Amino acid sequence: MKKLSVLLIAVLLAGCAAVVKVEGDQVVKDRLSVKLPTAWNRIPHHNEPYELWTQDGVSLDQLRMWAGVKPGQALVTKPHVPMGQTAPRVPTFAANMTPDQLVSMFETMYAIDGSQVKITKVEPGRFAGEDGVRFEFGVIKKSNELQLKGTGWAAVRNNELFAATFTAPELSFYKRLLPRAEAVVATARIR
Repeated sequence: MKKLSVLLIAVLLAGCAAVVKVEGDQVVKDRLSVKLPTAWNRIPHHNEPYELWTQDGVSLDQLRMWAGVKPGQALVTKPHVPMGQTAPRVPTFAANMTPDQLVSMFETMYAIDGSQVKITKVEPGRFAGEDGVRFEFGVIKKSNELQLKGTGWAAVRNNELFAATFTAPELSFYKRLLPRAEAVVATARIR
């Protein structure tokens, strides 16, 4: 019993150590620099092609940032599926994508777990100093029917994708935290 308690405490402490509080000047995937006017919590996702940051916890809000995604590279790692089931389509970037195709790629990414996604607004925008697209979307999570609202920004430079999305529950977290995410996104610059 004592060994089990020690092991449980070690696992809990290891999980806590994974979250890193970040503030000030930061670099995303060695390719994108941002300035954080307020502190964020960086959640390590070593196998994912994006960085994940949160204010109040990943179940409440997520700021994901992609930097230098190359043609043919997926936006997320392929999810594990039980034997005998077909893996869902993982959206991949292509250098010649139109703004609508970029938005559709993110729509597919957020629906990969069976959640319902609806794009509500698409408009020209800027990200990381480049012309691109800004979009808004809603997500109804399949796992718990939680309604999320999201905003995304994407631009292509030298055939590489640079992007960010912010999602949070629609009722209170989204309105409160979107200005903080926008403040980070506004400072993004390609290195």
